Amino acid sequence: MNASIIENIRRVEPYVPGEQPQNKVIKLNTNENPYPPASGVELALEKLDSDRLRLYPDPAAEVLVNALAENYGVDSNQVFVGVGSDDVLSMCFLTFFNSEKPILFPDISYSFYKVWAELYRIPYECQKLDENFHIRKEDYYKENGGVIFPNPNAPTGVYENLEFVEDIIAHNQDSVVIVDEAYVDFAGESALQMIDKYDNLIVVQTFSKSRSMAGMRIGYAISNPTLIKYLKDVKYSFNSYTMNQTSLVCGVEAVRDTEYFHETVERIKETREWAKAELKKLGFEFPDSQANFIFATHPKLDAKVLFEALKQNHIYVRYWGSERIEQYLRITIGTREEMETFFSFLRAYVKEQGGTV
Repeated sequence: MNASIIENIRRVEPYVPGEQPQNKVIKLNTNENPYPPASGVELALEKLDSDRLRLYPDPAAEVLVNALAENYGVDSNQVFVGVGSDDVLSMCFLTFFNSEKPILFPDISYSFYKVWAELYRIPYECQKLDENFHIRKEDYYKENGGVIFPNPNAPTGVYENLEFVEDIIAHNQDSVVIVDEAYVDFAGESALQMIDKYDNLIVVQTFSKSRSMAGMRIGYAISNPTLIKYLKDVKYSFNSYTMNQTSLVCGVEAVRDTEYFHETVERIKETREWAKAELKKLGFEFPDSQANFIFATHPKLDAKVLFEALKQNHIYVRYWGSERIEQYLRITIGTREEMETFFSFLRAYVKEQGGTV
């Protein structure tokens, strides 16, 4: 191909998603919820009028926006929805990170942040987590073009309390601070309670984890009306019809069934705590995860070799091999039955490698 053509192509190193095997496996690699969505979701699908699919969906997604606003006790003009939190976060990068100053985010974090920054030509600096994988809040006191971090963090699972989060927001009132709360329902309090206090704060959440709807691709941001308006302006300049009819009606039903939501979240948290105890018995070490996964390493086992051994036995976990985390595996919390199978293999593997069980 002509060199001048290549020269003007926008090239980035893409985000690499977790594997999606089509055969029957124990899938603990992409942090999906192991339980089905609320029963109202299935009923909504059955009742969906197929004739509506020939029409464009509501570009304002009002039915879902209103349901979320009611659920969180905010006005509808404080809610923005998109095709998964990835879409919402991407729109946030495009909308709010436009100065010549670098945006700040952790060095061990959601790897899509780097991808978006490079795609949109946004300068950025990665701030190193400490030796225990915690954010050092002082690293975010310097001048910047914006701040974003997950809480709990991914892939570490570390959750920072609200006093800590507020300190970062308060030190950055001249720039937008995005708190990515994809896993907050498995952890502690949300930064949403500070939305009215800080006009530089945006909180982003998703239906993919705690609401069991990764396949529907629903994410949302909550902030003050001014920032949400700017976000919508960019969306309407990019793609007016982002939310499809099916996701809208199913999303509403998922929000409404709070009892089922709390029930499945508690089941996952219970299994997570049991899994932590089992991993410790086998000699694994990990930060105290408050998400729906555990980020674990073993002082005597090579992570990549273990990853491949698990995969050969049809058990999928996530491995990066990146700097500082090359000996870590991220293990999604599955059903108790799936985790029992995982630990049955792990016990045999550790014993085979000369460890104690």
